[in-house]
Amino acid sequence: MAASHTPVERMASRCTPTTARATLAFEIVGYSLHKGIEGKGKSVSVGGYRWCLGWYPDGTDEGKEYLPVFLLLLSKPAELRVLYDLRLVNKASGLSSAVDSCLKSPRVFSHLDEQDKLVALGLMKKSELDGSGLLQDDRLVIECDLTVIKEPLIEEIAEVQMPPSNLSNDLANLLTTGEEADVTFQVEGEDFSAHKIVLAMRSPVFKAELYGPMKGKTTRKIAVQDMQPAVFSALLHFIYTDALPSMEDLDDDERKEMVKHLLVAADRYAVERLKMICEGVLCKSLDVESVATMLALADQHQCSRLRDACVLFLKSSDRMDDMVASPGYVHLKESSPAVLVDILERLALSLRI
Repeated sequence: MAASHTPVERMASRCTPTTARATLAFEIVGYSLHKGIEGKGKSVSVGGYRWCLGWYPDGTDEGKEYLPVFLLLLSKPAELRVLYDLRLVNKASGLSSAVDSCLKSPRVFSHLDEQDKLVALGLMKKSELDGSGLLQDDRLVIECDLTVIKEPLIEEIAEVQMPPSNLSNDLANLLTTGEEADVTFQVEGEDFSAHKIVLAMRSPVFKAELYGPMKGKTTRKIAVQDMQPAVFSALLHFIYTDALPSMEDLDDDERKEMVKHLLVAADRYAVERLKMICEGVLCKSLDVESVATMLALADQHQCSRLRDACVLFLKSSDRMDDMVASPGYVHLKESSPAVLVDILERLALSLRI
């Protein structure tokens, strides 16, 4: 019978950020025919390092009467700690015999060791092996339970699961509680407490009003004209949280009306991100009844995206007559006649094309 090595690899195990565990197995077929041949199993990766099991059929310096089996580290370690249990196994009966073990205290292995990267070496007398029942059908199985204790890398330490940012929540609570507020706005008889530094940071208009040349004439209570309290409250919410307030309690028409008023407020106080968000929302909610009003709004507050969306809506749906009949058309004609000229020119150009 020809001698052969049949490596049996069992790698189903678990790996955590600090340890990697596996069971290595190496089956020697034709044990009696391997005299004079050093045997090694197939290398496998555990903990990012290459390992293999092996044996010396002719013994070592300790004596020819011993059978040495070993766990070999093939990779170059830096500073490695391992736990292991090296044993011989009878696959049929489950009988095993430990030949070397290190399970309680990790063995430290480093590149300074002069051991040819031999991590574990177990010796068993050949005479004991013959009568032990471990050798069946001229086959011998070597197994090793291996645990590699990995030192955490800097990258692993840095890449922890970060909690979500709560900055917007903290600022929202600051606005809600009014803690340390140093300015009050009065809107149609309703008072809103706020913090000058936050407003100045988010709006150049508020900055000029609160810290500019006129700051000496600014009292702690400032009256806001031509704005609804709900709109001013939503404006403050965005300034503190960079997000629109919830509008779940409003129907579609009320929500659209709120967004229109918020766009006007954002333009008034130069909160450009809020203005762009409102403009995007209105672009997606165009209809025949509101398109004329939206055109006037876009013209008055320099919203080019909203204006282009309205023109595209009219051109694609061929509803110019419907817009003329809508309630907002009269206001558009009186407040923004140039817009009508622009629309007619664009429509005429599209017809030529």
